[in-house]
Amino acid sequence: MNPEQFAAALREKGIDLNDRQMEQFDMYYKTLVEWNEKINLTALTDQKDVYLKHFYDSISAAFYYDFNRDLHICDVGAGAGFPSIPLKICFPDLKVTIVDSLRKRINFLNQLAAQLDLTNVAFYHDRAENFGKNSKFREVFDVVTARAVARMSVLSELCLPLTNKNGTFIAMKGSQLDEEIADAKSAIELLGGEINQVHTFNLPVEESERTIFIFDKKRKTPKKYPRKPGIPNKAPLS
Repeated sequence: MNPEQFAAALREKGIDLNDRQMEQFDMYYKTLVEWNEKINLTALTDQKDVYLKHFYDSISAAFYYDFNRDLHICDVGAGAGFPSIPLKICFPDLKVTIVDSLRKRINFLNQLAAQLDLTNVAFYHDRAENFGKNSKFREVFDVVTARAVARMSVLSELCLPLTNKNGTFIAMKGSQLDEEIADAKSAIELLGGEINQVHTFNLPVEESERTIFIFDKKRKTPKKYPRKPGIPNKAPLS
């Protein structure tokens, strides 16, 4: 998918990018490739792959959820900024907070934000388990996103404590995993969430399957969650 195909595919979904936004995506791609020579940000560096499997894939969350309003979103384990930075480019009024456990990725994101002239973005070097215990961030975000970070039972413990009551947790996955969702159902309920929508679709061009899970935060998360760093992954809630 080249930049022109990228813009056309988004236009079909009702997202019309202007010249400045296209410049930002071009700069994003070039900066990503440049930094990737120094630190491991992505295995994908071909332009067609980055535009399809990172940029378009990230923005696909907006096909099923309205980001075109005043929202504060937290992106857990965003790595090179996916999905929140592509969403921020498309919807400039978003306020974005990213938490990632690797300092080098945070350094990349800070330089990227400066180069793209992004405002209302903040990047934190921290473990999501610690971040979710911090009263400054706990249950304050309208939307919490995570893209291909961990199994749903683990993701829910990292993300739902950050989601405010009546807020939304969006998990972006590959192929729909019924077993994974079934295993996570009790954990999601325990943490205050309820599944609202599941959307499965194929990426254009290569037709690989993607699934977006949208959860509503119905109740406050019990104070004991998230547990200490590493424990959610070692002993997922069941």
